[in-house]
Amino acid sequence: MAARMAARFPRGARIGVIAETSPEFVITFMACQYSGLVPAPLSLPAAFGGRQTYEWQVSSMVRTAGLSAIFAPPALHEILSSATAGQDIELFDLSGATLPDETVGPVPHGAGDLSYIQFSSGSTSEPKGIVATQASLSANCKAIIQEGLQVRAGDRAVSWLPLYHDMGLVGFFIAPMYSQLSIDFLSPTDFARRPGTWLKLISANKGTLSYSPSFGYELCVRRFRGEPLDLSSWRAAGIGGDMVRADALDQFSETFAASGFRKEAFVASYGLAESTLAVSFAPLNTGLNIDRVDVARMQASERAVPASDLTREGADRAFVSCGKPLESTELKIVDPEGSELGLRQVGRIFIRSASLASGYFRADQELQPLTDKDGWLDTGDLGYWLADEIVVTGRSKDMILSNGRNIWPQDIEWVAQKIGGRTVARSAAFEMRDTADTSRIVLLVECRAQEAELRETLARDIAAAARSMAGAPVSVELVSIKSLPVTSSGKLSRAASRTAYISGLMHQAVGDSATRAAALP
Repeated sequence: MAARMAARFPRGARIGVIAETSPEFVITFMACQYSGLVPAPLSLPAAFGGRQTYEWQVSSMVRTAGLSAIFAPPALHEILSSATAGQDIELFDLSGATLPDETVGPVPHGAGDLSYIQFSSGSTSEPKGIVATQASLSANCKAIIQEGLQVRAGDRAVSWLPLYHDMGLVGFFIAPMYSQLSIDFLSPTDFARRPGTWLKLISANKGTLSYSPSFGYELCVRRFRGEPLDLSSWRAAGIGGDMVRADALDQFSETFAASGFRKEAFVASYGLAESTLAVSFAPLNTGLNIDRVDVARMQASERAVPASDLTREGADRAFVSCGKPLESTELKIVDPEGSELGLRQVGRIFIRSASLASGYFRADQELQPLTDKDGWLDTGDLGYWLADEIVVTGRSKDMILSNGRNIWPQDIEWVAQKIGGRTVARSAAFEMRDTADTSRIVLLVECRAQEAELRETLARDIAAAARSMAGAPVSVELVSIKSLPVTSSGKLSRAASRTAYISGLMHQAVGDSATRAAALP
């Protein structure tokens, strides 16, 4: 297939590849590597939840990266044709069956060549195509294999992660291939329908390495019906791709302890596509390193002050250390003026590494730099040093400013989880500015309860507790399950939630099932 692709496309051409979890995707992606082409994994329609949104995303990705062709399952050709109407692009079967038979000797990539394009998973902005080189990919895979997971003979990887996301593509396709590991794949759709299948694969095939965002572990707990499992082989149960939630992981370890799962197997890590994937790993075989901080003092002073007996009940928060940066990665935390901060001082996270991507494509198709003149990348994340380990506290763009204090939306969302328990699912907190330039905090909460009286009581209780946590009034609105927008990788999108709320789409989605609690004075 590489020889046929080399005959059809000029070296360096950028090729979209629908990243379904299948042998055809793996073959096509690797054929691009062998023929000197640059593949761009594209998500499936289910990741965006609607045809119109998906078509807009695909059209933007094609324009952003200057794609020459898309390889896709035949069932998607009609929607892709519609999405790319008016653009000079060809569609081919994902299997390569519709490629011409002509072949030429393929010329693989060199170390400095582009390897692939990783699109950001944002759901409201123009997609950004992050460009990894062969050198940056190799550097990160080497660090993951040797330092992060310390891969050894007999390891076996298991993954349900989407292959259009960096954690699935690099962490559980390319890196295991580098170290010649067997990988058992489960599609994200199958995982969402039957999360227990993930654990059954690990149990049946003696999987040792597998990762998930926190919500994946939470879903397994919610759907578990006591099936017999043997998870004793699972030595590295990684958490990444989103904020690490200690409560959800505690529930998982308690639920599956009888199945042989060890809480020491948890490995928290931090990464981002701009760094190919991995930035830091917690030590193996130690479990979660939890740091409980006083939320009020953190909001007031930008310091992660440890919680104590004097901390008001419910005013502490558990953060999880993501371990030490990889040896090839420099990391610093800075204040708004760019000065480096010390231990427990919260600031913006910057990294410098051999694993950094070469740049990114935006709408003008020109490769834009990622870093400043000294090679430092502003990750957009906030965090602090806990000894020599990094703790990530959230995204700077999601921060809520109220009465001169910085409030993490996760703190407010955590209140909804604590009060509502299993009655609630996702929640999204954000700041709203009114026409008079006054601001208020809004908390949207997905709620399973149907009884009007129960919903009203729940909304009032959450509003009262959220006001206590935030030190400011909070408007709470209960919405339908699965109504809050998520990115293509499954992360909650607060920006998209805010946009939907402002435009009235959220109210249309929930209809009569919405329940509101006015901001408490």
